[in-house]
Amino acid sequence: MSSALFIHSLNNSRRSLVGWAIGCAVIGMGYASTYPDQKNNTDSMPAGVRESLNIDGSAAGYLQATVFGLILPLLAMIYGVTAGLRSTASDEESGEMDLTLAHPITRTKLVLHRFADAAVGALGISLVVWLALLAIRDSAELTSVTPVELLAQCLQLFLLAVTFAALAFGIGTALGSKVAVLVGSTVVGVIAYVANSLYAQFDAEWIKYLSPLYYYMGGEPLRYGFQWGHIAALVILSAVFLTVGTIRFNRRDVNS
Repeated sequence: MSSALFIHSLNNSRRSLVGWAIGCAVIGMGYASTYPDQKNNTDSMPAGVRESLNIDGSAAGYLQATVFGLILPLLAMIYGVTAGLRSTASDEESGEMDLTLAHPITRTKLVLHRFADAAVGALGISLVVWLALLAIRDSAELTSVTPVELLAQCLQLFLLAVTFAALAFGIGTALGSKVAVLVGSTVVGVIAYVANSLYAQFDAEWIKYLSPLYYYMGGEPLRYGFQWGHIAALVILSAVFLTVGTIRFNRRDVNS
């Protein structure tokens, strides 16, 4: 029964997943393909200006600052929250959760199978982004970044989406409220951005370690490949969010 629910849930979300995958791939390719022009502009600047503005003209630096530093992580977080919201609080408020729980399946299995659906979707999106960037790697003059380094960064993108999906699942299963999921996820996202981007202004290096975005990008996988410590941190954080929400879900009345 549980595997049937997983397949059914994945089948229901297939159209949105295709849209997410194509959209993220096209956006990634669009930004990455402008690297040759940006490199020419950067090379034409005096060295002193580049140093004062902290401009990195390398392919890895460009991808880190644009493709994987701006729009794709934002989309990954939005996907994760949307998947978590749809599978938990949204179903509960619509009454569909009651119908699902009437079947012979435990609440824990229900949460895990629906979370697996969100994770499989995030994995598919990240793989499509990786393949899309590989397709334009030569034409966009990105060959200094190896396929393995691109894969390492796409793995971090996948884990970032999973982390925010786990956050949404945790809040949704614990509270059963769409508003709580949206507000809680937004607050965490803003705090994560501030902690990762502005910690130097507070002269507090430790603040960045509180941000999922630091573990997503801080190890610079586009330069150094797989960052196993950061990967472990995102996996543990996801497990904590999911475990706390599941424990609460098993102890409360649905739609109460």
